Amino acid sequence: MLRYLSRAGAFSAALLASSATLAQEVVVPVVAVPNPGNNAWMMTATVLVMLMILPGLALFYGGLTRAKNMLSTMTQIGATAALAMLVWVMWGYSTAFGPEGNAFFSWGNLFLSQTDAASTAATFTDEVISEFVFISFQMTFAAITAALILGATAERMKFSAVMLFVPLWLTIVYFPIAHMVWAGGGLLFEDGALDFAGGTVVHINAGVSGLVLAYLLGKRRGYPAEPMPPHSMTLTMAGTGLLWVGWFGFNAGSALEADASAGLAMINTFVATAAGALTWMVIERAAGHKGSALGFCSGVIAGLVAVTPAAGNSGPFGAILLGISSAAICYLFVAKVKARLGYDDSLDAFGIHGIGGIVGAIGTAVVYQPFLAGPGDGSTALGAQLWVQIFSVLVTIAWAGIGTLVAGLAVKALVGLRVTEEVEVDGLDISEHGERAYN
Repeated sequence: MLRYLSRAGAFSAALLASSATLAQEVVVPVVAVPNPGNNAWMMTATVLVMLMILPGLALFYGGLTRAKNMLSTMTQIGATAALAMLVWVMWGYSTAFGPEGNAFFSWGNLFLSQTDAASTAATFTDEVISEFVFISFQMTFAAITAALILGATAERMKFSAVMLFVPLWLTIVYFPIAHMVWAGGGLLFEDGALDFAGGTVVHINAGVSGLVLAYLLGKRRGYPAEPMPPHSMTLTMAGTGLLWVGWFGFNAGSALEADASAGLAMINTFVATAAGALTWMVIERAAGHKGSALGFCSGVIAGLVAVTPAAGNSGPFGAILLGISSAAICYLFVAKVKARLGYDDSLDAFGIHGIGGIVGAIGTAVVYQPFLAGPGDGSTALGAQLWVQIFSVLVTIAWAGIGTLVAGLAVKALVGLRVTEEVEVDGLDISEHGERAYN
């Protein structure tokens, strides 16, 4: 960007006194620099998303497993996130947001070779932030999406299989979907799909991928005849709180600036989540059960997932409706549909993230409209936007399902997916890692 600045100089006091001024017009390149406030906010948001992974998701998933698999679950999440971060720097950022690309993926800037401390990334206005900050923010999204899948495979997938699956899955599935939805030139971006913070990229993607892996792995030994309740709702509740707090970085951070859009995403993240938590407990009560801590935690996540694509694309009342709808539909899948379909999604990654993401992605078309106090200006008709959202959901489901099947079968052929029956009976903590969560 070049801006033209004028510098005036005077030869002498006499010339100044006689008002004779010589003005020299020079071209001075003005380099855009990050707004310090926006940059600081995005660094904070990035750390908040990291908090969602460790310790948030690790505690949430770990508490939901049986005690003999607590450390295995947490270790898989931590190692998955660490591996995803390295892959992101080496070729992930290039594949999702590289300088050259087409509708499905991009290229260039491998190993961040074209990025330095002076590089900037554009926001939604004419502001910029440090490109390293943007890279880090998006890196945490890739890391948590890969980790979310592990909720469907908990208590039976080999650690070596996880470590091989993660880079394959990120390359085949996550990076292209992130490009399609969030990068200029991407298929769904150009189609006008609304996904403020990752309803399709993160939640539908992870949920569908988890479902495919759950089918490839088969059911846990003894499931569903043997009760497998969470071993520590205390840890799960703590993890839920950390996820809710970290999600403000996830949603409000996706505005890329500390502006009004971030404020809208923030209040929507409060109210949709509250609505989801209470709705789940009310449904439990209506079904003849007591309102449970597990129900509260499940409703919190269902509300958070649904509002993610709508965080900056909805008014607060629309966000409440999304939270209620997501909790009700996710409850139905977890309590009824899952048993009828016969799959073992250990910690309901598909039932909450996949289904909640679908509800949120499609529902965004509705809550975006001005008749629900959404930020839309009415230029796109509800029916047209609804089709765009449905199309984006279908593309994500197909890409994630097929890509995960390819990656899963490749890993199965190379190292095997599932631990032996003996390891599963003893627990993955001691068998896979030589440790116990509780001595």
